[in-house]
Amino acid sequence: MDAKPFAPEEAREIVESLQQPAVFLNMTHDWTGLQWTVEHLATVLGEKMLRFRIGEQTKKNTPQFETQCSYVEATMWDFLCWTKGQRGASPNPFCDYPVSEFWAYADYKYIAVLFQDKASMFKNITWSDFGYPGRNGRESTLWVGTDGANTPCHQDSYGCNLVLQVQGRKKWHLFPPGDTACLYPTRIPYEESSVFSQVNVVWPDLQRFPAFSAAKRHVVTLHPGQVLFVPRHWWHYVESVDPLTVSVNSWIEMEADDEARVGEALTKTIVCALKTTASHDNKDEWLNPTEVEVSSHEENLQYLSLAVQMCSKKRREQHCSHPPSHNYINPPSWKRDARGHPKQSTSTTVEQEGYTSAIPFGPNLVPVALDPDYQTTSCSFFSELSAGVMKGMEAPSQQRAGETDTGRDGNAESPGHKALSNNDLLEALLHPKVIALVTKLLLDRQKD
Repeated sequence: MDAKPFAPEEAREIVESLQQPAVFLNMTHDWTGLQWTVEHLATVLGEKMLRFRIGEQTKKNTPQFETQCSYVEATMWDFLCWTKGQRGASPNPFCDYPVSEFWAYADYKYIAVLFQDKASMFKNITWSDFGYPGRNGRESTLWVGTDGANTPCHQDSYGCNLVLQVQGRKKWHLFPPGDTACLYPTRIPYEESSVFSQVNVVWPDLQRFPAFSAAKRHVVTLHPGQVLFVPRHWWHYVESVDPLTVSVNSWIEMEADDEARVGEALTKTIVCALKTTASHDNKDEWLNPTEVEVSSHEENLQYLSLAVQMCSKKRREQHCSHPPSHNYINPPSWKRDARGHPKQSTSTTVEQEGYTSAIPFGPNLVPVALDPDYQTTSCSFFSELSAGVMKGMEAPSQQRAGETDTGRDGNAESPGHKALSNNDLLEALLHPKVIALVTKLLLDRQKD
């Protein structure tokens, strides 16, 4: 058996030191999960029904959110026959969607649920090779799609991400957290733990979203057997670029998730309170299909209170045991030389929160490159504009699709006095910077 380029402990140290996306190579050649092609999955799953999201093959300059897609319940065999243009013995659930005009995506499928009666398959995915003992398919999700199937550009609120490409290729567009202002964040449609971008990052409308031109796009096409690391809070848009694609990912928990849960509970409380209020402008599809139901205001407040209490408790415990040193649950401990300094090689040195680590970039660990067409305009310029700190200047327009100067209810208004809607209010209240500030205030009150 060929040796892997990184031992589990070293791989974890790399993951917990990386501050940019990177691709691991030659780490999964012995994973039986690489056999999880669509045909293999169809054989294993048999008549098990899955929910597929159906989207249009389109080049519109607006995102195709999940609320705008169609959905079908079908087996993996139905899906495979549809992609091959074959007709089964009974009508195929995909029959109304020509494969040349639509894509299909079985996304967010929890492997623990999908294979609950085939637990032995969990061991086909071995994240323990990356230094996470016991983590396997049980803590992972499955993604199966066709050419063009995509996940709208978004930012995950929790953890970091490891993604294994099994079949076909996927193209990833990634943007650093510092570019948030250039990606025009929104919480509508609402999904817990996902902040969506209003921009179609492949076909952007730069008249509506001019700041996006300053976003630092990083691009990589992930091939079978490769593992992509996505750092915390990096924005990403993912699209299948082959006829059939299969991916498996696992979100890795971090200490910062405790505070993020407070922010998410706060977000949910505000969204549900405003969007469930009787109003003429609350008729949009604001709840993402991944959300099962709308919880009551009392339930949301209880969850928010619990999140604040749990985060405050953990902070007190950590403060008593040791001062905070790193964002991850277990800080990395790189091999050091006789002087106590991290051993260096022909690699990139990363300084982070009090310690220095050498990232061994090379043939087995490749950083995701910045798009060569990137313009040097800094996104911080637009961030300052949106924060209102540059006096006498106006922030970039963020007029939503379908809006005109006649207002959201169709009534004409005088220039400069456009009526505000619930979505306008939510866009301001739920901006990541606002949520972060209110979260801090709520947690600070627990210290008193």
